[in-house]
Amino acid sequence: MSMDLTLSSPATIDSERWPAVARVPGGPVSAATGAVADRLFRRAAARLPIRVVYPDGTVVGAADPTLPTMVVHRPAAMVRRVGRYGLIGFGESYMAGDWSSSDIAGLLTEFGKRLTELIPPVLQRFRPLAVVRQPRSQHNSRRQARRNIAEHYDLSNAMFAEFLDETMTYSSALFDVVPADESTLADAQRRKIDRLLDTAAVGPGSRVLEIGTGWGELCIRAAARGAHVRSVTLSAEQQRLARQRVAAAGLSDRVEIDLCDYRDVEGRYDAVLSIEMVEAVGYRFWPTYFQTLDRLVTPGGRVAIQAITMPHDRMLASRNTHTWIQKYIFPGGLLPSTEAIIGITESTTRLRTVDMFSLQPHYAETLRMWRERFVDRRDSLAELGFDDVFQRMWELYLAYSEAGFRSGYLDVYQWTFAPSGHRP
Repeated sequence: MSMDLTLSSPATIDSERWPAVARVPGGPVSAATGAVADRLFRRAAARLPIRVVYPDGTVVGAADPTLPTMVVHRPAAMVRRVGRYGLIGFGESYMAGDWSSSDIAGLLTEFGKRLTELIPPVLQRFRPLAVVRQPRSQHNSRRQARRNIAEHYDLSNAMFAEFLDETMTYSSALFDVVPADESTLADAQRRKIDRLLDTAAVGPGSRVLEIGTGWGELCIRAAARGAHVRSVTLSAEQQRLARQRVAAAGLSDRVEIDLCDYRDVEGRYDAVLSIEMVEAVGYRFWPTYFQTLDRLVTPGGRVAIQAITMPHDRMLASRNTHTWIQKYIFPGGLLPSTEAIIGITESTTRLRTVDMFSLQPHYAETLRMWRERFVDRRDSLAELGFDDVFQRMWELYLAYSEAGFRSGYLDVYQWTFAPSGHRP
């Protein structure tokens, strides 16, 4: 009979808050799948420029100690989690302290470079049987979308302020040069926003709609150009701080920030802007999202978005699965592919691409800076009520994302559209 093994050390885990992390799958099925996972993991590690060090002194992989190193503290717990829950289990094993790394982003980058090669082809055919299906509760209906957004963005404005720069901008920056110095992050965020405003031709008198407010920096910069801005968000915490920042800038007469689902917005706007919002929409609602942008922009206007993308084949393979990122970081979200965006816009809207600009290396740098700031502020985060498991979870999330851009698996585009004369 299967049972769960509760952890004690080295991690201190609140089992009520983190039930899946506090338990290691037990029983013969987990033992068997864990043994398979162990063999596959050691096989993969031996083919990568990394080192994996086990408690008994065994080292798998390269001999060079300067390469990214993974230290496995509890190998049996780690492989049981992975064997039972795949990549969700791998993430939970880090949250539990089953393994650690002094260069987690470097380690994950090497895995990311060879992601599609690490599982033997004969086993890849069984992937649909092994992955966890996405729960229907995360599909982004109007009611559920608000819950999903709140779960991430309403965590705490103070928590986000610990690692974001003074602009409180939570998306890829645009640096003068890469690699970049941390002191340039705020200016790089303003440069990113200004470029998007430029491609959308935002200037004095422009009627601007922003979908996904963040903490208000785009509102401030667009209004400072003389535009009239309406911004919508589903995060009450973001709305509150964004309104305060707009008021402090003396721009409240030009900016309106509403708690409103993008699907419920009415009117027509010269520029419709949306920075890293499509990732939270969900696969089923991408057509609705782009059709809404099309409906809201004037015939002579521009739509400008910033969108993180993943390879099309991986998007198709993962669109119905439940991932570690969806379970713990962004419920209901999915990264689109460039092919998906082009296919939807060209077949269901008037929107046609007029500009695409990749910020891929810039996002890797942005995430590195956020991750380093986050890790440096462990004590402050603990004082805010964020425990060790949460902090390991977010460190992994930031490192995992950084690795995605460094390995080339992920990309991010500033993407500008103009409406054609007619809808398909």
